[in-house]
Amino acid sequence: MPSPTDPILPTRPAPSDTLLRTRVIAVLRAAHASEYRPVIQALVDGGVQSIELTLSTSGVIDELPGLRTEFGSDVEIGVGTVTTSGQAHAAMDGGADYLVTPITEPGIIEAAVTRGIPIFPGGLTPTELYRGWALGSTAVKVFPAATVGPSYIAQLRGPFPGIRVVPSGGIAIKDAPAWIHAGALAVSLGGPLIGDAFAGGSLASLTQRAALVRQLVDEAGGTL
Repeated sequence: MPSPTDPILPTRPAPSDTLLRTRVIAVLRAAHASEYRPVIQALVDGGVQSIELTLSTSGVIDELPGLRTEFGSDVEIGVGTVTTSGQAHAAMDGGADYLVTPITEPGIIEAAVTRGIPIFPGGLTPTELYRGWALGSTAVKVFPAATVGPSYIAQLRGPFPGIRVVPSGGIAIKDAPAWIHAGALAVSLGGPLIGDAFAGGSLASLTQRAALVRQLVDEAGGTL
C-alpha cells in the first residue's frame, strides 16, 4: 500500500536518463550567458553532462536555444535561480530541459509539472521540502546543503520515505561521494567545480575537476 507521505502523482516528471547515469549537476554563473560555451564544453569533456544555467546571469533565456542546438544530445541544459512563474515559462519556452529554484514556490512547481518538465525546487526545512515534493517535483533541492550535511537525507526519509533529494550549496568535490552514499539522487556543484573558469582560468583544469567528480560519484553510487 502506498505510504501517505509519498503522494501518488502520475504527472510527476521523472529525472532524465542523463542525470540518472551521471548524477552531477554543474551550476554556472557568469557575467553574461555568451561566456558559457567553452565552459560547458570543458565540463562535457570531463563527463559532466547536466548543466544548470542560472538566471542571475544576464542573457540566459536569449542564449538558451542556441546552446541547446549546439550541444544537442551531449548535454542536458536546465535553468536555475527561477523565482517566478513567468521566468519558468520563459525558460521552458526556450527549451530548458529542467528547472531549478532556490525557493519552494507552488506556482513554479505546478507550471513545470503541468508541462512535464523536471523541476527541482529549493528548500531547507522539512516543511519546505515536503511541500515541494507533495506538489509533484522530480526531486527537492536541499539548499544550502552544507548547512545540514549528508545525514540530513536519512533524517528526512524517516517521515518522508519516498522523497528524492538533490543537495546544493557549499558542496566540495571531495564531499560529493558522502551525499551519494547517503542516498542523494545527484549532487549540484557550483564554485568548487567551476573554479576560475569564467575568469580566465584553465579549461583543461576544469575538465580534470569534472572528471574527478564523476569518478568519485561513480565509485560512490553508480547509475541509479
